Amino acid sequence: MRLFDMPPARFADDPSLRSGFRICRLFIFILLAALAGCGADTDYRPVDFSSRVLVEQPEGANADTDTLRVAVAAMISPKETFGYYRDMIDYIGKNLGRPVQLIQRKTYGEINELFLKGQVDLAFICTGPYAAGKYVYGFEGIATPVVRDKPFYQSYLLVNHKNPYQTLGDLRGKIFAFTDPESNTGTLVPTFWLSEIGETPASFFRTVNYTYSHDNSIMAVARNLVDGATVDGHKWEYYNKQNPVHTARTRVIRKSQPLGSPPLVAAIRLPVGVKTEIKRVILSMHSDPAGKAILEKLMVDRFVTPKDEWYEPVRRMIARVNPKLDHALATQKP
Repeated sequence: MRLFDMPPARFADDPSLRSGFRICRLFIFILLAALAGCGADTDYRPVDFSSRVLVEQPEGANADTDTLRVAVAAMISPKETFGYYRDMIDYIGKNLGRPVQLIQRKTYGEINELFLKGQVDLAFICTGPYAAGKYVYGFEGIATPVVRDKPFYQSYLLVNHKNPYQTLGDLRGKIFAFTDPESNTGTLVPTFWLSEIGETPASFFRTVNYTYSHDNSIMAVARNLVDGATVDGHKWEYYNKQNPVHTARTRVIRKSQPLGSPPLVAAIRLPVGVKTEIKRVILSMHSDPAGKAILEKLMVDRFVTPKDEWYEPVRRMIARVNPKLDHALATQKP
């Protein structure tokens, strides 16, 4: 079940766009691959998902009942994702006294499927899938990160710093980049913005490409490979502070309303006692010097218990963009 009735190739379904879409997509990712080796400014690495980072994969519904299986989607490149989450996941395992297994997947949809199959216990997911799918896929919110004193984040609309675009309207007929088909900041928000003016991505943009990571989208805008993109504001701010080589070549021309930050979720089937212990460890990280050091590296102040109302604006956007899905989700609620 997707947030939108638009698979990744949807925008190429129109015969008048198909050829240009394929050529543009191929051209962009050939350039991204080539640029990855062009000098020192390559911390944002394009992802070739035909060659994945070697991480342990789940075997069967529950190969080891003691191992805590934690999944993440590669919304930053696989290497960056591994480094970004590894210390936190190790910290959780150490404080629980349990081995942990980091499972990486390309998309949020794949993470959802792991929950359906009982092959994952915890996951760092996007706000969109959390708001849309927690009743369907069987997970519940454990903790939400607080960044810059708020449990919220925003979608940033980016353009190249040398281009004259000032508003979303200036990008009509241009080339645009989405991240994941089920991403809140990378796909849902701009689709919602367009719906407010009676447009769809297919009618408004000349071409839409999926980059499958926020760092790829940032780099595509910075390199002028696309005219615009929307990304997770937390990720943009993180890179802008840690190494702004690409973010410095972008301008933020619009921000969404504050939305509940992407949460850590747990499978509903996980024993209550285990979930309680995980919450204890995560919610107290900022009080422990070792935990605080990990959070500071990630630019996270602390974790707090998520509140349902933080994610209501996302549900309203889904209802506007995809009423059929909204109705289906309503019937799934307990």
